[in-house]
Amino acid sequence: MSAPLVLGSVELNSRLIVGTGKYETLELMRQALAASGAEMVTVALRRVELGKPGTGAFIDYIPEGMHLLPNTAGCYTVDDAVRTARLAREAGVSELIKLEVIGDERTLYPDVQGTVEATEILAKEGFTVLPYTSPDPVIAKRLIDAGAAAIMPLAAPIGSGLGIQDRASVRILRELFPDTTLIVDAGVGTASDAAVAMELGADAVLMNTALAAAKDPVKMARAMAAAVEAGRLAAEAGRMPRKLYATASSPLDGLID
Repeated sequence: MSAPLVLGSVELNSRLIVGTGKYETLELMRQALAASGAEMVTVALRRVELGKPGTGAFIDYIPEGMHLLPNTAGCYTVDDAVRTARLAREAGVSELIKLEVIGDERTLYPDVQGTVEATEILAKEGFTVLPYTSPDPVIAKRLIDAGAAAIMPLAAPIGSGLGIQDRASVRILRELFPDTTLIVDAGVGTASDAAVAMELGADAVLMNTALAAAKDPVKMARAMAAAVEAGRLAAEAGRMPRKLYATASSPLDGLID
């Protein structure tokens, strides 16, 4: 069995992290989250009122035992992102924060300079900062130096479902920063995308739209759980060498005439 994924004070056996947006109903969200086997769910606190447990509020539809990962989705400035993170901690949600400082409304690409600045502020205040960023090793180094606990590069634009568009960058990030947690965030559309992300060396995959926008979110959640696990095992096992020409699977060497 793989070692647990450690994020701050939280240990996770599942390496699939899921979101809560875009579901047709809260009940469907609850079923999909449960089927995913994920142990952490990210929640946009600027867009969702958690409410009090037992009152039929949003929080009642989060499966029992899942760790909440508040995020700063919808924040376009450093001040807004830092303020949202502080409010989440004051509300007792978590000291972990998925940091998003969006730089462009249409593409939802990150403001990397603002992300580095916000990371430094929040890390100094004791947050476990998990920043959403571009798959750029220069920016990744700056985020790590600023105190980021992980790097969360986008694999493709948020909600696009295009899959891993820049495999080379994911591999480069893994090779350059082997001791930093690497979580592929955004762009996964189906199970094979999740498996590829893990095979490239990601420690985990975070997804939302791939589940919520599927024709059957519950079945897709099960598929994603299996894909993440399969990709992780394949990465640990190490694939066979690629060869240009065929090699017999049952070689003749050593056979007795």
